[in-house]
Amino acid sequence: MNILKKLKPADYIIISVIIILIVILSAVLLKKNNFSNLPIEKEANIQFEVFFRGVSISANEVPFKAGDDAFITIRNVPYTKLKITAMDGRPRMTVLPANNEKGYVIVEDISMPNLYDFIIRLEDKAKKTPDGYVAGGNKIKMGIPVVIEGEKYKYQGTISNVFEVQENNEVKENQNKE
Repeated sequence: MNILKKLKPADYIIISVIIILIVILSAVLLKKNNFSNLPIEKEANIQFEVFFRGVSISANEVPFKAGDDAFITIRNVPYTKLKITAMDGRPRMTVLPANNEKGYVIVEDISMPNLYDFIIRLEDKAKKTPDGYVAGGNKIKMGIPVVIEGEKYKYQGTISNVFEVQENNEVKENQNKE
């Protein structure tokens, strides 16, 4: 009882502010808030392709392959390990003039023998919002920078395609076009 008599009006204001902050934080953490202007439409399995241009590899084999796990960083924010579901790699190509109906031919660039371009497909669970897919607090959209890292490699690329995967692994048409 003596403690209540010693409190001043400023003390009551501070205690009230702390209680209000605790209530707001609890509502946010319990996801019962309406603060977001992008409501979640559903949760979905997505796959997204990351394009890596000009990857230098002098080893005899590519350091990543389908089925491997790789740690992902999105927009310089570490995210998580994701499974590589597909990988397509090609040597750097160049265009040469040719005497054919197209007027050119595309051939492997022999001046850059250890330079490759890769498209790696990754799978994740995401929340579908009216603005696109969100995974781990990161918007998953074409053009977003991504770093993929494994035991022997670390490469930077950009997301080049995003699509939803149905339960039977059927690919739904690209939902993330803008």
